[in-house]
Amino acid sequence: MASTPILSPTPTTTSLVHHHHHHHQSLHLSSKLPFPTRPTSCNNKRPLTRLHVSTPTNKPNTTTTTTTSKKPTTETIFFDGGAHYGDLLANLILGFTLLWLPLTLAAVFRAFFLRYRFTNLRVTVISGLTGQDRSDFSYKVIKDVQVVPRFIGEWGDIIITLRDGTKVDLRSVPKFREIAKYCLSLADKPAVLKEKGSKGF
Repeated sequence: MASTPILSPTPTTTSLVHHHHHHHQSLHLSSKLPFPTRPTSCNNKRPLTRLHVSTPTNKPNTTTTTTTSKKPTTETIFFDGGAHYGDLLANLILGFTLLWLPLTLAAVFRAFFLRYRFTNLRVTVISGLTGQDRSDFSYKVIKDVQVVPRFIGEWGDIIITLRDGTKVDLRSVPKFREIAKYCLSLADKPAVLKEKGSKGF
């Protein structure tokens, strides 16, 4: 019986197998090596910049402070109207006399062509046939406020003295005491109303 000869690996096959095994072992060993790091020096180290986006708790919020310190932009009306109707009625009755006629004409003008407006920001006086004459002033320029009752106190005059000495005489104003106290409060003045003696119409 003929025996099958055992074939020995050829030098080429042995070399390929050995090279393949060596290459696999080299890959296996190289995967365990740490990544190479470059030596760094103090001179080449770049400074790190950190950004802080949160607001510190020990500092006040400037946005809130700025918002609260602003002046109020919404203007609210406390009173808007003309002279008291009783002023016109009383002067019309007394206008039949020639001596009272000029005062009657003045009352008619106040009733139809004069308007007072008090807001939280300013005092406005509008006059004229079409309201073209208008004067405004802030409460900060008010120096003094006085009232003069008319006709047993149903209406009255408000005399406002400004810091430059100008006097603004508002005649026959309804609710004159309430309006005068309102002006004093916004002008940061004592709420002591100076009231002169009652006069006629």
